[in-house]
Amino acid sequence: MDEQVAREPRPVTGRVPQPVAAAADDVLAGLAPERRELFHLRVERWWPDVREGLAAVHGAEAAARLEVRLLRAAATAYARRDEDLHRLDQARTLAPDWFQRPGMLGYAAYADRFAGTLAGVRDRLPLLEELGVTYLHLMPLLLPREGDSDGGYAVADYRRVRPDLGTTEDLRELAATLRGRGVSLVLDLVLNHVAREHPWAELARRGTPEERARYRGYFHVFADREGPDAFERTLPEVFPDTSPGSFTWDDELGAWVWTTFNSFQWDLDWSSPEVLAEMVDVVLHLADLGVEVLRLDAVAFLWKRLGTSCQNQPEVHALVQVLRGVTRVACPGLLLKAEAIVAPDDLVPYLGTGGHAGRVSDLAYHNSLMVQVWSMLATGDVVLATRALQRIPPAPSSTAWITYVRCHDDIGWAVSDEDAAAVGLSGHGHRSFLADWYSGAFPGSPATGLVFQEDPATGDRRTSGATAALTGLEAALARGGRPGDEDVDLAVRRLLLAHAVVLAWGGVPVLWSGDEVGQPGDPGWAGEPGHEADNRWVHRPRASEVLLAERHDPSTVAGTVFAGVRHLARTRASLPHLHAATPAQVLDPSDPGVLVVLRRHPEGDLLLLANFTGSWRPFPGERLDAAGLGGAPDALTGRVPERGGDGALWLSPYDVVWLVGSR
Repeated sequence: MDEQVAREPRPVTGRVPQPVAAAADDVLAGLAPERRELFHLRVERWWPDVREGLAAVHGAEAAARLEVRLLRAAATAYARRDEDLHRLDQARTLAPDWFQRPGMLGYAAYADRFAGTLAGVRDRLPLLEELGVTYLHLMPLLLPREGDSDGGYAVADYRRVRPDLGTTEDLRELAATLRGRGVSLVLDLVLNHVAREHPWAELARRGTPEERARYRGYFHVFADREGPDAFERTLPEVFPDTSPGSFTWDDELGAWVWTTFNSFQWDLDWSSPEVLAEMVDVVLHLADLGVEVLRLDAVAFLWKRLGTSCQNQPEVHALVQVLRGVTRVACPGLLLKAEAIVAPDDLVPYLGTGGHAGRVSDLAYHNSLMVQVWSMLATGDVVLATRALQRIPPAPSSTAWITYVRCHDDIGWAVSDEDAAAVGLSGHGHRSFLADWYSGAFPGSPATGLVFQEDPATGDRRTSGATAALTGLEAALARGGRPGDEDVDLAVRRLLLAHAVVLAWGGVPVLWSGDEVGQPGDPGWAGEPGHEADNRWVHRPRASEVLLAERHDPSTVAGTVFAGVRHLARTRASLPHLHAATPAQVLDPSDPGVLVVLRRHPEGDLLLLANFTGSWRPFPGERLDAAGLGGAPDALTGRVPERGGDGALWLSPYDVVWLVGSR
C-alpha cells in the first residue's frame, strides 16, 4: 500500500491552478501512475503557454472556461495515443533538436501524382531512401469538396481521407511504416477556411434554428455590404483573376460570408472559442494517427481586424501558441509548421519573437530565400539578395526554416520596394522583370514558365512552372538536348546551384517531387477537370516512371540531376555546420555575381560561395585567408580548391563550393 501511494502522481505545482490541472483526472484514471505523472509534468511545463495565449485572445474569464475543455481534449488524446507514439514523444523530448540536424531532408508530393494511393507511397520508399529523405510532405489528402477544391485546400471533412487515396486506417498504417523507416509524415491542416460543403457550413445554412444560430458563429457572416465594403478598403486580393473580392453572397445563408481565397472556401471566425476548440480536436486527431508535422495552411490570415490587411495580426501568434502548448502536453512528437508567405519583416514572428519566442511554430517557410535564389539566377547579380537576406533576423535557436527551390504553389515575386531602392532598383520594375524572365517573355530568357494571377490594379504577376522550366532545362530538352549539350549542361548547373544554396542554408530543405530527376512540367495540365483555370497544375506533374527509371543512368539528364541532388544531400548530412541552430550569415559580396554565406559552428566555419553567372568569377584569396579558410577543403569535392595566379579562388559558371574549416 505504501509503495502504491508513493507511485501516485505528485500534485501539480507552478502556475497552473490545481482545479484546472485536475479537470482531466477522470480521463486519465485508467492509465498507469507513471503515465499520469508524465502528463501532469507536461501540464506543469507547457500549460502556462496555453493559458497566456487564451487570455490574449479571449480575455481571462472566457479563457478560464475554455482551458478546462482544451485540457480534457489533450488528456483524451494522450490516453488513446499508441504506445509507439508515446515512445516517439519521449525520444523527441530527450532530443528536442531532432528536426534541426543536418541529416533532415524533406520531400513533398501529391500522393496520387507521386504514387497513386497511400498504399502506393510505400512502393516509392526506395527512391526516398536513396535520397536520404526523413520528412515526407504529402499534399492535401483529407476529403475535399467535389469539383474545384483549390488543389485540396477546400476541406469538407478533416477526419476522412480522399477515397481514391485510401482510408484513415491506410493513413495510420502509412504513418507507422514511415516512422519505422525514420521518416516523419507531414500533412496540411487548413486552418483559415473550410469548404462550403463542410458540415459546419452545411449546418450554418440548413440546420435547425439552433444549429444555424450556433454554426453561423463559426464564420464571418454579414447581412449586408456595409461590413464587407469597410473591410475591403484595405484587403489585398489573393486570386484577382478568378476570385476577385473577399466576400461571397450565399443564397441559402441569406448573407455575405468571408471568402479570402475562393467563393467555396469559407473563412473561419477564430475569435469564436468554439472554432478554436474544434480545431484543437482536429490537431490531436491527426497527431494520434501518426502525423508528425502539421503545415498550418494560410495561418497568416486567421485574425480579422478592420482597417488592416487582415494578415499577421498579433492574435495569430497567440492562437498558434495555444495549439503548440496543447500539443506539447498531449503529443510532443508533433511539430507545427507555419505556412506564412508574407513580407520578410513579418516572417520571423511565426517562429517566435518577443514574448512568443520559442512558443509558436517550430518550422516556417523561408519564402524570401526561394524568391531571391530565382532573382539571382535571372539577373546574375547577388546584390539585391544580399541586402534582402541580411535584413531577415535569425530564427530562434530552437526552430528551423523550411528551405526550398520550388513548391506546389506559384511564385509571388516578394521583392520589397525598400530593398530594391536600397540597391538602386525599382521594386515594381524588378518584380515585372522577374515575371517576364520566367515566362520567357524577356529577350534571352531560357525559361518557359507561365504567368499566374495578374493583378490589374497593381500590375503584379506571379509565376507558375516546374524547376526544369524556370532553369531552361525544359526548353533544352524539348529541342532534343542531351547531356553534353551546352544549353542542357548550363540548365542542369543552374538547377543544382539552386539546390546547393538551399541545402546549405540549414533548417529542413525540401525537394519538390520530380526535381530530383529534372522533370519538366505537365503540358496537358489544363486537360484535367477542375484544373483548366489554374495553371499551377503545370508544375504538379505525375511522377515520370521513365525518368525515375533513368535516375541511375549517368548518360541521361535524369541520372545526372539525380546524382547531383543525392550528392548534395549526402554531403549535407555529414556536416554538423548545417545544424539549424547555427545561423546563416550573408556577407557582402566581393563580386556582384557571387553569393557569400558564412556559418560559424563550434567545430569550424562553413563558407558557401555560389556563382550565379554564366562566366568565371573570382573570390579574393585575402578574404579566404582572413577567415582562416585559405586551405579549407570543399566538402562537395573533398579537395582544396586551386587558386589562380592572382591568389583568388575562381568559380566556373554556376559553380558552388562549401568550404569547411576546423577549430
